[in-house]
Amino acid sequence: MTRSAYVALVTCFNEDETINFDATRAQVRRQVAAGNDIMCCGTNGDFSALTHDEKLALCEAVMDEVAGRVKVIVNAGCPATYETLQLARGFDAMGVHGIAVITPYFIACTQDGLIRHFSTVADAVTRPVYLYDIPPRTQNHIEPETARTLAAHPNIAGIKDSGGSTETVLDYLAVAHDVPGFEVYCAPDHLVHWGLQQGCAGVISGLGNVAPGVLAEILRAFNAGDTEAAEAAQSTFASLRKDLYALGFPPAMVKRALYMMDPSVGLSRQPALLPDPDQDAAIRAILADHALA
Repeated sequence: MTRSAYVALVTCFNEDETINFDATRAQVRRQVAAGNDIMCCGTNGDFSALTHDEKLALCEAVMDEVAGRVKVIVNAGCPATYETLQLARGFDAMGVHGIAVITPYFIACTQDGLIRHFSTVADAVTRPVYLYDIPPRTQNHIEPETARTLAAHPNIAGIKDSGGSTETVLDYLAVAHDVPGFEVYCAPDHLVHWGLQQGCAGVISGLGNVAPGVLAEILRAFNAGDTEAAEAAQSTFASLRKDLYALGFPPAMVKRALYMMDPSVGLSRQPALLPDPDQDAAIRAILADHALA
């Protein structure tokens, strides 16, 4: 099986905080050129700061720019099942490759509640649904046995694990081993190669916004059976991650680093952290050290 790399694409903003569609399309072209697939409206895409209509418009623009050249998964997850359904149906009509659904946030869910939430969405759309687990951000976690229950649904195709626990990834992979067609995507950037070695169908990376070529090289080398080259690319990727993420909240650092490379990316919507001169100097030094300036 050929493994895939998705980049959790940033959403670009103008100075007045409206979406900069031209700049976002440019980022799409950059990822397509590198050979990476795209995840739209994810954590690195500031999805929680976007309105319902903006999410639909953003996905439509991304799909138009991609024009079938790579796969697109889009996150439809909202706190309530009701709005998640509305978004998912809109994305479904656009013909996306898959619909990711992040666990509800703010609302504390039981595992039964999560099963009802994801199953209701999967029942309502034709495109495959991917569970999206990121408990540090949503405070709701898809337990492995819950994933096993959901994996039996004919329209639930896999799970994106962003929790950072290797144990959880392995537990999800055990589900994938027992349920043919259920895929596990590893998200932590320091675990890209490890996840592929364990049997993940691919990765969904935020850091790939900054270094799309390095991410693509990990996948190219792995798919070619070149372990040495894959490990070398992973070492480069992990070093960048360690340096950059040590400065602050990872999605914010990714967005700021990308801004240093291309100011058209813009800032995130408020109340995101404002630029800090000392932090910016550190980011510039990191980019220079990694030949990304």
